[in-house]
Amino acid sequence: MPEIKKIATRESYGNALVELGKEKEDLVVLDADLAAATKTGIFKKAFPERHIDCGIAEANMTGIAAGMSTCGYVPFISTFAMFAAGRSFEQVRNSIGYPHLNVKIGATHAGISVGEDGATHQCNEDLALMREIPGMVVINPSDDIEAKAAVRAAYEHAGPVYLRFGRLAVPVINDRPDYHFEIGKGVVLKEGTDVTIFATGLCVSSALEAAEKLKEDGIDAEIVNIHTIKPIDRELVIASAKKTGKVVTAEEHSVIGGLGSAVAEVLSEEAPTKLLRIGVEDVFGESGPAKELVAKYGLDGNGVYEKVKKFVK
Repeated sequence: MPEIKKIATRESYGNALVELGKEKEDLVVLDADLAAATKTGIFKKAFPERHIDCGIAEANMTGIAAGMSTCGYVPFISTFAMFAAGRSFEQVRNSIGYPHLNVKIGATHAGISVGEDGATHQCNEDLALMREIPGMVVINPSDDIEAKAAVRAAYEHAGPVYLRFGRLAVPVINDRPDYHFEIGKGVVLKEGTDVTIFATGLCVSSALEAAEKLKEDGIDAEIVNIHTIKPIDRELVIASAKKTGKVVTAEEHSVIGGLGSAVAEVLSEEAPTKLLRIGVEDVFGESGPAKELVAKYGLDGNGVYEKVKKFVK
């Protein structure tokens, strides 16, 4: 069996910025002393005159980007999700969100798969924080191909965009000729009749793996990749829920405020459906190897399989 190609979406982010930078002279990148980790160092090497290291001053970086956007630039600001969404929340809200400026936020090292950096750096709250900001688009790509497409789509979108990337290498699952990325449009990866699994980010590959195991138990799962948390694809969520009658959400984020909450909001208003939210429960993360943490918190293929099987049965 051929080895599955795996790439960290933070790598995809850095490479996508370089490719886009070759085409768009107004694209600039700001970093907060983490260019090697966020992979914006790749852009810095290619376009040193368009890369600004703001030092460990994330809030200031956010303000600088806001100002640059009013001068015709399209800034991508980059740091860990904990700092981009957490430490700089007020500046993102008031300096970017409130005036609806054309700034893109490239947040890397999101979720528990940050691993050994521990609970203080494992941001499981960023999707909730960012989707609260009026007018903010929130994207959580599932693999290398989707991450690159999301960066381009964010550039082309007029207004603030939050892009969520991970540290851990994840399977490339969208390597096909017909793949198309569109902000706000989910992707049905597998048709099913018994249960729908809406997944995002790292958990999309986990959901696909779980579907194969569920099939052996006679459970036909529909797998839907929700790469855009906001605006969410309401039409697809409703249609799939009505089709299968049971819904599961899977995300490397708190079950409070992220994909699970977004789907629950849609269903409660339009199509009440039995729902199971898989994610980080109301707890902080902990230090440990990324893969072991993903498994411990039930976010790998086996963890999703076990929870969905119990839910459906």
